[in-house]
Amino acid sequence: MTKPSDVGYRKPPETTRFKPGKSGNPRGRPKGSANLATDLSAELGEQITVREGGQARRISKQRALIKSLMAKALLGDVRATTALLALYARVITEPPENEGQPIDDDELLIIRRFGPRLLKSLGKKETRHED
Repeated sequence: MTKPSDVGYRKPPETTRFKPGKSGNPRGRPKGSANLATDLSAELGEQITVREGGQARRISKQRALIKSLMAKALLGDVRATTALLALYARVITEPPENEGQPIDDDELLIIRRFGPRLLKSLGKKETRHED
């Protein structure tokens, strides 16, 4: 046994310490419990009803968020515009999952014109790539 003087900061009593070979979390994570990415994906995929031009439509929550962000950006909200362009830049720079097509000249021109502005608005140093 330990002496009373051996108990203190970072030295719990031996009776309450983990036993050798015994897990501190014996039951572990429950099977089938979802992680954050799974929960978020499921939530964004759920359908909701929205009104557009007097018509009720069912769209995903993800689509509704994008529409809301776009509406704010079109009204002149700078933060919404920055968020939307950053999201777009991230999406177009990710490699396509099942598409192996190269970027055409028009898309490359848009990226070259918008890229430096987007980086500047996000506070990053501008980089130039010459072909």
